[in-house]
Amino acid sequence: MSVVPGSLGRRAHARPPQHPDRYKWTVLTNTTLGVFMAMMNTSVVIISLPAIFRGIHVNPLQASNIGLLLWLLQGYMVVTAVLVVTLGRIGDLFGRVRMYNAGFAVFSLGSIALALSPVTGPTGALVLIGLRIVQGIGGALLMANSMAILTDAFPVSERGMALGINIVAGISGSFLGLLVGGVLADVDWRLVFLVSVPFGVAGTVWAYLKLKDTGLRSPARIDWWGNASFAIGLVLLMVGLTYGLMPYGGHSMGWTNPAVLTELLGGVSVLAMFVWIESRVAEPMFHLGLFRIRAFLGAGSANLLANMGRGGLQFMLILWLQGIWLPLHGYSYASTPLWSGIYLVPMSIGYLLSGPLAGRLSDRLGQRWFSTVGMLGAAVTFVALLFVPVDFPYPEFALLVLANGVFTGLFSAPNTTTMMNAVPPRQRGAASGMRATFMNSGFVLSISLFFSLMIVGLAATLPHSMAAGLIGQGVPADVAHRVAALPPVGTLFAAFLGYNPIGTLLGHQVLTHIGAAHAATVTGKSFFPALVAGPFHHGLEVAFTASAILCTAAGLASWWAGDEQHSETTRRSGADDRAAVDVDEAEAILGAPAAAVEELQTEGQSARSLAGQIGVKGEQR
Repeated sequence: MSVVPGSLGRRAHARPPQHPDRYKWTVLTNTTLGVFMAMMNTSVVIISLPAIFRGIHVNPLQASNIGLLLWLLQGYMVVTAVLVVTLGRIGDLFGRVRMYNAGFAVFSLGSIALALSPVTGPTGALVLIGLRIVQGIGGALLMANSMAILTDAFPVSERGMALGINIVAGISGSFLGLLVGGVLADVDWRLVFLVSVPFGVAGTVWAYLKLKDTGLRSPARIDWWGNASFAIGLVLLMVGLTYGLMPYGGHSMGWTNPAVLTELLGGVSVLAMFVWIESRVAEPMFHLGLFRIRAFLGAGSANLLANMGRGGLQFMLILWLQGIWLPLHGYSYASTPLWSGIYLVPMSIGYLLSGPLAGRLSDRLGQRWFSTVGMLGAAVTFVALLFVPVDFPYPEFALLVLANGVFTGLFSAPNTTTMMNAVPPRQRGAASGMRATFMNSGFVLSISLFFSLMIVGLAATLPHSMAAGLIGQGVPADVAHRVAALPPVGTLFAAFLGYNPIGTLLGHQVLTHIGAAHAATVTGKSFFPALVAGPFHHGLEVAFTASAILCTAAGLASWWAGDEQHSETTRRSGADDRAAVDVDEAEAILGAPAAAVEELQTEGQSARSLAGQIGVKGEQR
């Protein structure tokens, strides 16, 4: 009996690189750059929004412009959340490296266009939002395929370390984006977008020349109905969540707005249709059978819950620092974006310290303990933040955000390793995309959740505090009550953007009426922060309590997921799935690089026996 190479089907395999050890480090370095750049752009704009709106001459606190503010803030994350699964599946079919390279190019072009945009006013804001969506498409291509490319290149025994470094770079990018955005926006808002261009261009050329597809690819038709229903459903859901934050009909938020309710219910209905389609189509975009794998389901649930719990942390801390703490300590409102990024550096340090170590150790000791302890520890830090006063001593605050970064680092790499190890090789692109969807959807849900909880907290106590404070400074009672009755979302965004809204809300005529001394007081650095400190802390207590609960749930899901790997979990997902995976893996042995054989040997498979069995079946046919 003989087996002719290539006779076991027509699945395409790229020629393996000649130096696999050197190649895997090339893959790690390039994908780390790509993920760092994509994730940095989720936060670099957050801290730069005041400078961007000043640069295009738009008042973000004007009621008609709040929608522009929200979409410039969230548009990039919404697009990446919607597209990563689809683009990951397309990478499975047509080549993960090809899609990844396209991501670098699209991202770079979007960044150049953002930096050079000449349009100002509300139209200019719409142009920036559109270009951020283009940038988001590039980011989705990068995030959807980078994890799968890494998993293809590294054997199981080193995968946690590689994924750990990559994930640490990504999350660190989102943290360091706050600092980079603060520094660059202080010079020129266009630099916020321009900073990515050199890295994007270099990464595009480097990836095109050096990266090769080494993973399993299967010729198949694209599941158009599945892709369309998933994208439409998720877009409707994200749009509803975004506009739910805006005031409507005398209410502080828009959750009673018929349009918002229609979007939310429509999104859920279309996503239910997506599940129905995927369970019946011959070649689905995403194999729902993967959710029968306990490790994948548990780790994916933990990923979503963790990002919902800690995704809004950046926003809450920025609100806290820019709106209250920094002005109370003498910093001008114009300088608060830069300094809030600087004061949050300990969080990045904690993540950088623990992330790579957790990834490396989890290769030897398993992922369960690290991911579980990471999330439970993060929950403890949120509880501890409840007891920190609004005008806190900085060392105490720095220690807590450092600890939060350490525990987040313990969770991230082991969680991703559990998800990627749990799936068959031919599904890694889709699994990587689903992981990125969990992460980005969790962030968007977290922002909506945290802002909603904060607005509820402010609405309960802020009107009385603001009216009493303004009347105490000589503001006429009718004016004070009118200003205090305005939706608290404006006050919230003022704190978030580092604005003092009192002068704008009262107007020149009222400020002249109350006299120079009182006018100087209400528009000074301390009046507004002192006014909102109590109500704001009440909102923080509600938000951090929700974070602690979500992180605890993520820790429990991580423990339930365990440490199972693909060879074990696929046997539990059904005989048909196991047979299909066996064929794929055996063909990989005959035509794929040595890394695939090493993976099977690590998982206890007999490569020669499996290939021989398929060869016998081929001769019998």
